[in-house]
Amino acid sequence: MMEVAGTSQERTRPADAAKSVVSQEVKTHFRVCRFIIETGVKLGMRSLPVATACALYHRFFRTASLEVYEPYLVAMSAIYLAGKVEEQHLRTRDIINVCHRFFHPGTEPMELDGKFWELRDSVVQCELLILRQLNFQVSFQHPHEYLLHYLVSVRNLVNRHAWSRTPIAETAWALLKDSYHGAVCVRHPPQHLALAVLYLAIQSYGVELPIGELEWWQALCDDISRGEIEDIMSDLLQLYDMEAKCM
Repeated sequence: MMEVAGTSQERTRPADAAKSVVSQEVKTHFRVCRFIIETGVKLGMRSLPVATACALYHRFFRTASLEVYEPYLVAMSAIYLAGKVEEQHLRTRDIINVCHRFFHPGTEPMELDGKFWELRDSVVQCELLILRQLNFQVSFQHPHEYLLHYLVSVRNLVNRHAWSRTPIAETAWALLKDSYHGAVCVRHPPQHLALAVLYLAIQSYGVELPIGELEWWQALCDDISRGEIEDIMSDLLQLYDMEAKCM
């Protein structure tokens, strides 16, 4: 059947436009989560509250639209809420001032004027919105505890000289921290993400582990396949590609 000239190109345009929109959304979420992590460091937050803030943000935007909600306001509220969830309470004033300095480097803290109180009210109202959007399910089981357990187990399998000269543990922790820049941190069970970052770290340095009846990763986590590990690693590596695009 003869095709009308130009029809094929026209049919691809909506798909290309949708792909472009998705790409822009992914970039926005990456930048905002980088903002959450940097702000958390400046506020002296522990790793788990920062991880919870990122997870709250990603879970919220699973069903919410960037066209409706301001992502940086959601991020500020997620930081505030995460502090409560993980019992590291933060003052809204400190969060607002650190965020203000992020967007306006070198400036003084905000005056306690109408603009400040309006922003504070927005943060508190957005916190309530996040709670409702997530049906008040705001406690998370993070991969950190699993990764710690897996690292101890793997260290016992590896030659101690090989372990001491390769920063497997440091790399795995860095990969886990970076995973919170994207939705990969909420798309997979925590034990699977922990195993995938360890697998990638081991692969990166070419460290060989003893071969037995089971692969080492099967002995640690029996409900994941190699294909699932590779899918998670692919998601992680795409985040580093995204980092280059967001520079």
